[in-house]
Amino acid sequence: MDLVTAAFNVALVAFITSTMLAAGLGTRIADLVAVLRRGSLLALVLAANLVVVPLLGWGVAWLFGLSTAATIALILVASSPGAPFGAKVAMIQRGDVITGSTLQVVLAAVGSVSFPFTANVLIGWAGVGGDLALPVGDLVRSVAILQLVPFAVGLALRHWSSDTATRWEASTQRVSSLSFVAVLVLGLGSSWEQIVSLLGSRTLLAAGTFTVLAALAGGLLASGSAVLRTTMGGIAPLRNAGPAFAAVAIAFDSDPEILAALSGILLVGLVVSLPVAARLASARPESSDTAPDVQPLTGQGSPSEAPASGR
Repeated sequence: MDLVTAAFNVALVAFITSTMLAAGLGTRIADLVAVLRRGSLLALVLAANLVVVPLLGWGVAWLFGLSTAATIALILVASSPGAPFGAKVAMIQRGDVITGSTLQVVLAAVGSVSFPFTANVLIGWAGVGGDLALPVGDLVRSVAILQLVPFAVGLALRHWSSDTATRWEASTQRVSSLSFVAVLVLGLGSSWEQIVSLLGSRTLLAAGTFTVLAALAGGLLASGSAVLRTTMGGIAPLRNAGPAFAAVAIAFDSDPEILAALSGILLVGLVVSLPVAARLASARPESSDTAPDVQPLTGQGSPSEAPASGR
């Protein structure tokens, strides 16, 4: 089991760093500045993803009377915004890819710092941790460094050498996708009995309910066109797996029951979100994903691929 835990930790570090490096490699400073200048949009998106969605996770866990492990898992997921797969969903639904992917990166960066504080408060409110409190300092250092430093490196490389960034982006995304699969497999492998016990349980039903409510919150709490609103609605329920898995490893010693619930909740989010994105795409013209609600400040066209990787 120690070998599995060590492999899980290595895969987790590879997943988090490669994910944010790929995000930086695919983000142009001009696009980032253009979105940051949309003050009302940015405020609404931050409020939805950093406040409303975490509260929904806590509320859904209470409503369904989830077990301690499942409640902790759902709160961890809900407190961690900015899943890179959200940008892929924006592409699948032919949404506002540039604005959506840029906001996803902003959410991941801000969430790397806010995550442990939010999760701590909600776990305390849920009354499932006893005297337990997440090690905020350790989590902020680990998650912020693993996310913000690779993103800054990728962003700088994209700015100073776009050709190199383009060459590196595809391979970095592959590493991210493969390492995410490894994280899931190793997590599931150490808790397969708990995963089986989730089938037919309230945990998966609660995860589906949370996904729908989070999508509604993300779409309603956004300004702009209908395409932009549905783009943000697709991004909101897909939460950043890296910090959540890191919290389980650091604060809960890779508890199998929490890992199982966490993996199940993340998978339900994907299963619910992908068909909806495909349905939206069927009602939109091919060109809708190249007409962003926020135009980049430079005269360049839209990037060849938005920053995205495995969840």
